[in-house]
Amino acid sequence: MTKDKDSITGSFHFVCLVTLIVGNIIQFSEESEFAVDMSNMKLTHVPKNLPPKTKILDMSQNHISELHVSDMSYLSGLEVLRLSHNRIWCLDFRIFKFNQDLEYLDLSHNQLQNISCHLVTSLKHLDLSFNDFDVLPICKEFGNLTQLHFLGLSATKLRQLDLLPIAHLHLNYILLDLERYYANETESLPILNTKTLDLVLHPNQLFSVQVNILVNSLVCLQLTNIELNDDNCELFTKFSSGLTRGPTLLNITLRHMKTTWKCLVEIFRSLWPKPVEYLNIYNLTLFDKIQKEDIHYSKTTLKALKIEHVKNEVFLYSQTVLYTIFSEMNIMMLTISDTHFIHMLCPPPSNTFKFLNFTQNLFTDSVFQNCSQLVRLETLILRKNKLEDLYKVSLMTKHMTSLEILDVSGNSLEYDRHDGDCTWVGSIVVLNLSSNILTDSVFRCLPPKVKVVDLHDNRIRSIPKPIMKLEALQELNVASNSLAHLPDCGTFSSLSVLTIHSNSISNPSADFFQSCQKIRSIRAGNNPFQCTCELREFVQNLGQVSREVVEGWPDSYKCDYPENYKGTLLKDFHMSQLSCNTTLLLVTIGVTMLVLTATVTALCIYLDLPWYLRMVCQWTQTRHRARNIPLEELQRTLQFHAFISYSGHDSAWVKSELLPNLEKEDIRICLHERSFVPGKSIVENIINCIEKSYKSIFVLSPNFVQSEWCHYELYFAHHNLFHEGSNNLILILLEPIPHNCIPSKYHKLRALMTQRTYLEWPKEKSKHGLFWANIRAAFNMKLTLIAENDAET
Repeated sequence: MTKDKDSITGSFHFVCLVTLIVGNIIQFSEESEFAVDMSNMKLTHVPKNLPPKTKILDMSQNHISELHVSDMSYLSGLEVLRLSHNRIWCLDFRIFKFNQDLEYLDLSHNQLQNISCHLVTSLKHLDLSFNDFDVLPICKEFGNLTQLHFLGLSATKLRQLDLLPIAHLHLNYILLDLERYYANETESLPILNTKTLDLVLHPNQLFSVQVNILVNSLVCLQLTNIELNDDNCELFTKFSSGLTRGPTLLNITLRHMKTTWKCLVEIFRSLWPKPVEYLNIYNLTLFDKIQKEDIHYSKTTLKALKIEHVKNEVFLYSQTVLYTIFSEMNIMMLTISDTHFIHMLCPPPSNTFKFLNFTQNLFTDSVFQNCSQLVRLETLILRKNKLEDLYKVSLMTKHMTSLEILDVSGNSLEYDRHDGDCTWVGSIVVLNLSSNILTDSVFRCLPPKVKVVDLHDNRIRSIPKPIMKLEALQELNVASNSLAHLPDCGTFSSLSVLTIHSNSISNPSADFFQSCQKIRSIRAGNNPFQCTCELREFVQNLGQVSREVVEGWPDSYKCDYPENYKGTLLKDFHMSQLSCNTTLLLVTIGVTMLVLTATVTALCIYLDLPWYLRMVCQWTQTRHRARNIPLEELQRTLQFHAFISYSGHDSAWVKSELLPNLEKEDIRICLHERSFVPGKSIVENIINCIEKSYKSIFVLSPNFVQSEWCHYELYFAHHNLFHEGSNNLILILLEPIPHNCIPSKYHKLRALMTQRTYLEWPKEKSKHGLFWANIRAAFNMKLTLIAENDAET
């Protein structure tokens, strides 16, 4: 919308702005490390400790009264010097002889009465206005200032030849302070070459200037402090007519003007046929009375009239008289703002209005209702008025068939859908509805072909889905509302610019950029983002989009919740996919548990853990039963000298060699085939036999390690060894057993063969006697106890 408005009003200020910028280009140059600001510090003289490399020095608004060569001589690189609003009464330009780079010198608002003429030829901006000069301070040396663009002067008298020394200079801007000017007779002052002439008259004093100022190539004329009544109005129109003779004058600006209504109309009448294109009046005060004035708007080159800040001291008058003067103007652009006008009449059919701006007035919904004459109107601005009903605003545009831009921001507009469907003219492409009290229903009352909509600072909580298709909408501003979600572009298929910052969006949809693929600019910062798992994918999508698309990223995108993330930039917020994806988390836990279970199962199988568990269970149960039996009774339970464990494949050796040699020495042997109690489990019989035997003899061989029951017996005997705290195991190696032939699950057997001494059955008969002697020696220490038990039995 701004672009369209600028295209209409841009030329309005173009020429004056160019001259102002050129004349003040140094003033607005980029400040650097060589700039020193000592303004408003109550200085009475120039400090001596300034940096020698200073280029820009501001000592305005102080109490300095004099300048000396020593103040400036060491500042050889000085380019800009501001000394306005001081108390300097005399100036010798020779103090600047060492400042040959000086381009900008502001000595306005001092008490200067005299100056010397030894000027620095590098000057581009010289302001001597608002001083106490009697005549214009111009001497012939001023003609050497060939680079001069801006010249500010002041005087109490004007003489015809005062400006002759600078007649050949091509200036951009001349500021002439005439606040103290007085004259008893008409004078002439030729100002030959300047683009902008700014005359400042005495405030609170009736206009009395009687000088004929002759100008060539004047583009902009500005007059300040104009007070008129019906008596001196003719004097002013005559004065302004002399200034407006040139064919190049485009712009007239009148500031701080106080006049009667009759005189104002007379000024319009006198300027209308002049070759002026833009007339601006700022801070206008009307007094005396407002009566009907006849004016015929002749053919004119005037394109635009702007009146801003009007104070009306007339309280009783006809509204029609006032509004008719403006409504019948045959110009393209009319701006009347901050005037407290309550209405504007519908112009006649012959009107040529293309641009109307009535900002900050008191217009109500009745304005331009049933007005069918504004068919050429392209831009209408009714900002900051008293409009209340959006439905009536839409009716107002019904006959404005060329209307493209409508600005009704800053009102109190509401829309109640029960009023009926809005009737907008179909030509509107830009609509500004910001700073009203509109709610969600406004989306059911928008022009169908609108391209740009501004709805910021309203009361919108959501964008309803069942709304009219706004397929042409390209730019949408809904900032500073109460929206909780980003919009779905299914309704706005052409949306390319979205401004939605400062709302209540906490969890924006991660699918936004997929839904709105034409987005080339989004501004969604300053929202209360909740940095949780739901936001993770949206943040990832934002990070993948160009910073040119996401405005304000990353500084204005911060976490608001939870507390531990508050203030954290979204770009620094990270959460793992595992912690945010419940399905993935469950699958990961399941797979981990499955792998862990498989690993544990494999280890159990590899280490025969089930077997050990069963053995521990049996052992625990047996020990639990035995825990309740007194120690003396347990000792009396020993019935055998030894329990023999062997493989069935080795039974022949046991029965033919081992048993006969042990039993002939009265050693009582427990064998499973004759000592196991029928009805009991094998495991329980093994445990009982081991507990009732003083020793446990294991006949080891390759057959033994292949027998699971032999391993059971060895396991329980080994546990009994630790329980009893005695050495009750006797290992007999019948045949050699390779270490790698012992199954890995029989790690106890591996450990026993590594840590304990075993008796190896000799193949030579000559060694059998020693073998049996070693066996019998193992029983000598406990024979008495066994014998006593036998006797008792």
